[in-house]
Amino acid sequence: MDDGVQKHGSGEPAASRLHRGTNQSGMRDHNERLVLSLVRQHGGLAKSDIARMTGLSAQTVSVIMRELEDEGLLLRREPLRGRIGQPSIPMALNPEGAFFIGLKIGRRSAELVLIDFLGKVRAMLHHSYRYPAPSETVDFVAAGVAKLRSELTPAQDRRVSGLGIAVPFELWSWADAAGAPRSIMEEWRHRDIRADIQALCDFPVYLQNDATAACGAELVFGNALDVRDFVYFYIGAFAGGGIVLNGRIYSGPTGNAGALGSMPVPGPGGKPIQLIDVASIATLEKALALRGVDAQHLWTSPEEWGDIGPELDTWLADAAGALAYAIASASAVIDFEEAVIDGWMPVAIRARLVKAVSSALDKVDAEGLKLPTVREGTVGIHARALGGASLPLSDRFLVGPTSTSGTI
Repeated sequence: MDDGVQKHGSGEPAASRLHRGTNQSGMRDHNERLVLSLVRQHGGLAKSDIARMTGLSAQTVSVIMRELEDEGLLLRREPLRGRIGQPSIPMALNPEGAFFIGLKIGRRSAELVLIDFLGKVRAMLHHSYRYPAPSETVDFVAAGVAKLRSELTPAQDRRVSGLGIAVPFELWSWADAAGAPRSIMEEWRHRDIRADIQALCDFPVYLQNDATAACGAELVFGNALDVRDFVYFYIGAFAGGGIVLNGRIYSGPTGNAGALGSMPVPGPGGKPIQLIDVASIATLEKALALRGVDAQHLWTSPEEWGDIGPELDTWLADAAGALAYAIASASAVIDFEEAVIDGWMPVAIRARLVKAVSSALDKVDAEGLKLPTVREGTVGIHARALGGASLPLSDRFLVGPTSTSGTI
């Protein structure tokens, strides 16, 4: 399979650099990316502020910002008056400057999301299923992308700059856990889903592990403030995660770094099991099924689960204990500032889980360790789809806060 970051073969439009080559260094030079990254981070900056932050000359910054404004990527805000000298004119990102599509392929559903240059969701499509099938997924993407683009103006459509896929790596390994026919899941082993979807699109297509992509969404769109190193857990049908070091996603040489779902945690009788077997929502679903409760609403109504019963309390306690153990183990390797927990669940349930993890972490023998602060994620249930959309945004316009390498 491909690494998810490849050059798109179509020609470059004469009037725009939006569709230049998509290799990490080819879209635009470092200084342009740096300016866009700083403006995104701060919401708006004057030329003098950027010159001070970057060490670039005022003339260089002026040229860069004029070019970015001419391209429609930056907008002028109202002048800031009341200071000595000429009024300062902050520049901000133009929401219409570029658009990106994110695709989440999950074990129970798929999502397509269209975002603008600020990361605001413009449209979203959802498709539920009992298990993911490659052909059905490609059909959903073909119809969904056509629908999303049909609702854009011609000028907006020309600024769609990429599609990012967030998908569990080695999806075929989860046939039993997903309750899917092995023959269907084995198709994923032999399909190049990125290439299949690239064939449908006239803009570049990227690919990343779903939990790592969700981590990227927290980094790009979330409220990480000045935190440079954090461990991230996304609790979906199966638990997973990612790690951020020095303000960037670290995915490792194979794209599988931060595979936190595979981390060993204490199980029954002291026998080690994996985090995925305890903290996944699929574990809660199985517990409800044993009581004869149809748990489809866990997947179709993530904003509101209703009154689930004692199984939820048990799952929260077990998941919290396992997550606390995983956080302590990760902290023995890297000195994380924060542990961030998000997931496909109602906000109130996420808050209960984070509180329970914090309490459980207090009881862990952490002598010799500095444990991180535990907090809720700020992106929410659509973090994986938004993480997919962040892949082309980061690769083409920012100073590399995310890594887009990896194979299925």
